[in-house]
Amino acid sequence: MICFNVAMAAPAATPAPQMGTGGLGSFMPLIMIFAVFYFLLIRPQQKKAKLHQKMLSTLKRGDKVVTSGGMHAVVSALNGELVDVEIARDVKVTLSRNSISTVVLPEKEAAPETGKNKTI
Repeated sequence: MICFNVAMAAPAATPAPQMGTGGLGSFMPLIMIFAVFYFLLIRPQQKKAKLHQKMLSTLKRGDKVVTSGGMHAVVSALNGELVDVEIARDVKVTLSRNSISTVVLPEKEAAPETGKNKTI
């Protein structure tokens, strides 16, 4: 019982006052996390969306396209937000302009061989 009484009689230790780093210093880790997210996730996605919108606005008749479903087609007519594409001879389908994912660029002619032996 004496040990218990001694422990109860000892004054409680008060914590030392802490020095604050200020208002901005406490938000610095949050600001850094937001900057990393912006430069690694948000900004590249915005660039990709701008390129896709530019590609959709420059669509013209005769372009070979790939839809978001993976179907290859040729643009036969443009009607505002709708695009008529031909997926086979005399088979036309009307799509939303946003459902076109890419325009297939024409293949370049193969470069002539330089005379070197190529192994596979």
